[in-house]
Amino acid sequence: MDQDQRSKIAHGTGFFAALDQSGGSTPKALSQYGVGSFADEGEMFDLMHEFRARIITSPSFDGARILGAILFEQTMERDIAGVPSPRYLWERKNVVPFVKVDEGLADESDGVRLMKPFTKLDGLLERAVARRVFGTKMRSFVASASRTGIEAVVDQQFAYAYRILDAGLVPILEPEVDIHSTTKLEAEVILKQAILDRLAGLPPGRQVMLKLSIPSVDDFYADVIGHPRVLRVVALSGGYSQQQADELLARNQGLIASFSRALTQDLRRSQTDDAFNRTLDAAIEAIYQASLT
Repeated sequence: MDQDQRSKIAHGTGFFAALDQSGGSTPKALSQYGVGSFADEGEMFDLMHEFRARIITSPSFDGARILGAILFEQTMERDIAGVPSPRYLWERKNVVPFVKVDEGLADESDGVRLMKPFTKLDGLLERAVARRVFGTKMRSFVASASRTGIEAVVDQQFAYAYRILDAGLVPILEPEVDIHSTTKLEAEVILKQAILDRLAGLPPGRQVMLKLSIPSVDDFYADVIGHPRVLRVVALSGGYSQQQADELLARNQGLIASFSRALTQDLRRSQTDDAFNRTLDAAIEAIYQASLT
């Protein structure tokens, strides 16, 4: 494992760019970008790669403010400017590459949506290591404060985390709590305890990362952020606008952004490169400032 990358993630100043929209969320992301139609799935993914490459190659996008980028599996497999995407990120931009490994969410049950069973994890991890990716990300969803549901989510996340650690990669566990849930705070209380219980069982020297919804109570995750088995904690924007997400994030010490839609919400395919880069720069700077607290 690259110790320079590990050090940057652990101690660096900045945030994560979540560029990992998959099949289900890609049409929405492209529509927001200004691409209304495409012939088939192949063209859809080509257009999405073109969009991601435009972001990553922008002069506004670099390791001075961005610590890591989470890629969709297809992006990891493709090249940017003739260089494999993960290498381009690290060697040209000083941004640490991660890859999304989950295969989407199962239907809601017991107040949560578990991840669908992973069918190709070992091969994906092998390719990620070969392409010099540092870590992974996997997302579950908590809709309400169901103790048994939340325990199942965290159990599943940690079970896969052990396999990812064994492959030599650092997993980001993302048990997202619905920001619109009427029991959001209660769900966060259950979730935090479940996470702390399982962190206690991680062997010495092993660390995971967490990607969490911005909490209802400021600094609620301080003891998770400071935990010796946690490399870093990042926050998702979860449907908040960029401004809302930035304001809420700034109230939480040590919590940094890992935003997707909030990063790209004002980017349009029709923009000139100059306008695109200025718009991206403004978004990056606002999210960076919110991640400094």
